[in-house]
Amino acid sequence: MKSVQRHILFAAAIALCLTSCRHQAAPEPAEPQALSEYSEPSEPSTPSNSSEGGNPSNLSLRAQLARPEGSNLSNPSNPASLEADFVLLADVCPDIIQEIRYYTTYNFVGERIPGYERPIAYLTRQAADSLKLVCDDLKEQGYRLKVFDAYRPQMAVDFFVRWGSDLEDQRMKDYFYPDCPKSELFRRGYIAHKSGHTRGSTLDLTLFDMKTEREVDMGGTYDFLGETSHYNYSHGLTRDQINHRRILREAMMRHGFKPIAVEWWHFTLRNEPYPDHYFTFPIR
Repeated sequence: MKSVQRHILFAAAIALCLTSCRHQAAPEPAEPQALSEYSEPSEPSTPSNSSEGGNPSNLSLRAQLARPEGSNLSNPSNPASLEADFVLLADVCPDIIQEIRYYTTYNFVGERIPGYERPIAYLTRQAADSLKLVCDDLKEQGYRLKVFDAYRPQMAVDFFVRWGSDLEDQRMKDYFYPDCPKSELFRRGYIAHKSGHTRGSTLDLTLFDMKTEREVDMGGTYDFLGETSHYNYSHGLTRDQINHRRILREAMMRHGFKPIAVEWWHFTLRNEPYPDHYFTFPIR
């Protein structure tokens, strides 16, 4: 009898030991925590990247910083950014006549200027829209606008600087700077390392008389590097020549452009969108 009891107690001890070991090896999972009435289950988290972040505003900033140098606002050379920031002047102001001098050899250098790959004009959208108002204004007075230059790539400005430093190259001196020694072009402000044209809202232009079908006489040729190009120069100018300069300047100023004193043809949009940025994408 005692032997049977010992066997029963031994079997019970083994069963108790096995049960205890099973609970330690595989504990039962805890019950899921109930959601409150207004809470929603959180979405699975994704691995974070310290260099990327997950904030949408940071993503926008990263997208800007990731643009290669000279792209979009720095250099709108791809079609999407070019369409957004700059426009073809002919698309906005189809009545304007264009004679892009730096695409030709008839300029103060005597050769086609780097960056001018097509004889077309680009402007910022804001400048082009304002110029359309000028165009409509002058048409009522019997004139059209004729544009010689608009947006100018910085590569062209850099070329002018190199040309200005080469005192041996004076092939166009008789036509464009007969009274100014080439060594004086920088000091007198005719050549500079930066140009308002490169910001995209500056242009050079004149009047075209629709009755005579000729460019009007301004008393001096475009891009002449001398005193006769100054707006207030009057020595030897006729009343008509002085009046033509006044008509152009007043129309441009009425619609948001500001002139400069030393070039009757040069105007910049007063509230230009990129006052501190110099673009260099080629005109193509």
